[in-house]
Amino acid sequence: MNETSAPGPAVSSDNTPIRTELPSNRYTDRELSWLAFNQRVLELAEDPNLPVLERANYLAIFASNLDEFFMVRVAGLKRRILTGLAVPTNVGRAPHDVLADISKKAHELQERHANAYQELVGPALAQAGVHVVTWDSLDQADKDILYQYYSQHIYPILMPLAVDPAHPFPYISGLSLNLSIRIQNTKTGKEEFARLKVPQMMPRLVRVDKRETLDYVRYIALEDLIANHLDRLFPGMKVLNHHIFRVTRNEDVAIEEDETENLIQALEKELLRRRFGPPIRLEVSGDMDEETLNLLVREFDITEQEVYVLPSPLDLRALFEVQKIDRPELHFPKHIPTTNVWLKPSSNNERPDIFKVISRRDILVHHPYESFTTSVQEFLEQAADDPDVLAIKQTLYRTSGDSPIVAALIKAAESGKQVLAMVEIKARFDEEANISWARKLEKAGVHVVYGIVGLKTHCKLVHVIREEKGVLRHYSHIGTGNYNPKTSRIYEDLGLLTASETVGKDLTKLFNVLSGYAIEKKYKRLLVAPLHMRNGLLGRIEAEAAAARAGHPSGIKIKINSIVDETIIDALYRASNDGVPVDVWVRGTCGIRAGQPGYSENIRVRSILGRYLEHSRIFAFHNGGDEDVLIGSADMMHRNLDRRIEALVKLVAPEHITQVQEMFALAFSDTIASWALETDGTWTRNHVDSKGAPLGDLQDVQMALAHSRRRTGNR
Repeated sequence: MNETSAPGPAVSSDNTPIRTELPSNRYTDRELSWLAFNQRVLELAEDPNLPVLERANYLAIFASNLDEFFMVRVAGLKRRILTGLAVPTNVGRAPHDVLADISKKAHELQERHANAYQELVGPALAQAGVHVVTWDSLDQADKDILYQYYSQHIYPILMPLAVDPAHPFPYISGLSLNLSIRIQNTKTGKEEFARLKVPQMMPRLVRVDKRETLDYVRYIALEDLIANHLDRLFPGMKVLNHHIFRVTRNEDVAIEEDETENLIQALEKELLRRRFGPPIRLEVSGDMDEETLNLLVREFDITEQEVYVLPSPLDLRALFEVQKIDRPELHFPKHIPTTNVWLKPSSNNERPDIFKVISRRDILVHHPYESFTTSVQEFLEQAADDPDVLAIKQTLYRTSGDSPIVAALIKAAESGKQVLAMVEIKARFDEEANISWARKLEKAGVHVVYGIVGLKTHCKLVHVIREEKGVLRHYSHIGTGNYNPKTSRIYEDLGLLTASETVGKDLTKLFNVLSGYAIEKKYKRLLVAPLHMRNGLLGRIEAEAAAARAGHPSGIKIKINSIVDETIIDALYRASNDGVPVDVWVRGTCGIRAGQPGYSENIRVRSILGRYLEHSRIFAFHNGGDEDVLIGSADMMHRNLDRRIEALVKLVAPEHITQVQEMFALAFSDTIASWALETDGTWTRNHVDSKGAPLGDLQDVQMALAHSRRRTGNR
């Protein structure tokens, strides 16, 4: 833990701080900060030292991230402006001005993104034998092969739609790729307009010749293949030109829970409405003529700043397909998760009795370095099988379609156990999947609840009650990430497995809040939002500030996905002003201005991006030398602190606290690659040393540490 014994600012005679007014420009705009995060993703794609298929993956991630940003953040801001509900942003700027700033930065980033593909990643892929080619570059033999594929697999499902007085402009679904086509009647000479949707269920990139080896492979974009066979769709007509376009719509979901008795039905209706949300961005190929562009702008009723003119191909999410190529030398070296040292099988490869192991000690698992399958999933599967287990309670925010977690809950219910699943069906963009699983769970006899009206349930909890020698014992898991075996392999998360009676009683209270009408105000080892978390964290921050003012060692370390809550940020500013060293490790949006004279001189902010998505949330306080460390599900955002059920759990095992300290030491080390937030609000990537050699990769080091613990048995 970073410590200081330096005196803080001036204090009054009773040792209370003399507070200076914090400046009005002390926050960064959250939307622009998010765009800065996505720029960091793009910088990874631009890095020639990274494997080329990983660079292609980062381009696809950037595109996917930006789509969601428009569908949710930009859409929400525009909706508030149109309804007259918009208020000045967290930096005091008018929403119209912020929208203009977002548009300017988004245009810059999308152009940079396209150039990164055209000039950097595309050529590097070709050099490695992976080619995305155009129709015109192919010889006749290749064209014949593709024509057969087109005729058999694509042509029968295409649906050209005419636009004329008898056929109004068709509805264009969000994020679909489309061709605008101008055709001419060869008999009358009259020109017409048509729209053709590129089928979304087909591979976006088509292999030119499947006989090619993976060392030399060529793809053609599906829209390019379709565009060069338009004559078959319009017999008797002359195709004059065609262009590619794509529209993004408002796809945020908003429902008033207190106005409906059936949340699932209300959400299903809202998901249907989502398909018809208003357009908020139009992407068009750079060769589109002015007449066609004007038609689209008029029909979509959008402004000039919402039009993005880009080189083909549009929608570089297609590169997710390229990233799947089995060329190990073009990927990051493979990481294989290890089993946590306390959960490893016996010498004859038998699974350990997980309840016996947990009853002896708390276990902190770190994914994906340590396996989710042999820890959390094993915990639930053994609970489902164990005849001594009487009840299982779990929160489900996001999970995979073939989830073994859900299967374990169903198995437990079918065997007669009491099973409660708190399914958050309002998890953005996972609503339909969660509705499906909720119904499947209900049919199996699981008690399914949907939480508290007006609040999302975001906490990650499992509570197992087991009878042992006539006494009920509590076994619990509290995590920072979702119960999703698939994302557990690419999301960095922490989880605590414990048989603590204190934690078990806390979870009993919390699940009663989630499933019933209880209003619980007291927890011992948990910090729960929305009632307690904000004040609990503010109290801890102030305690560090008081220590610094008294000349005692102090320190605050936070690892977070996003931090924009003004009250928390102001508390950190004041603690910094009192002499507390504050380290913030943030992945995404950051409202803090670091290193500012008079209020944030003692705040350092770092960001680390890599093959795994940094997802764990950690709050660590020096606490007079008795380290106070909590992990859990909450980011420092208004929604997490005020409109969600979140939970942090206190770590008590010295080795777990040491492990967290080592994580922070690595993240802020000069030998590890990271981005630093500068005083001017920009992010500087530090990834090479003074001699130009690459700095260490935090995630590689963490994987090596996990394997080292397993090999040496260092627990």
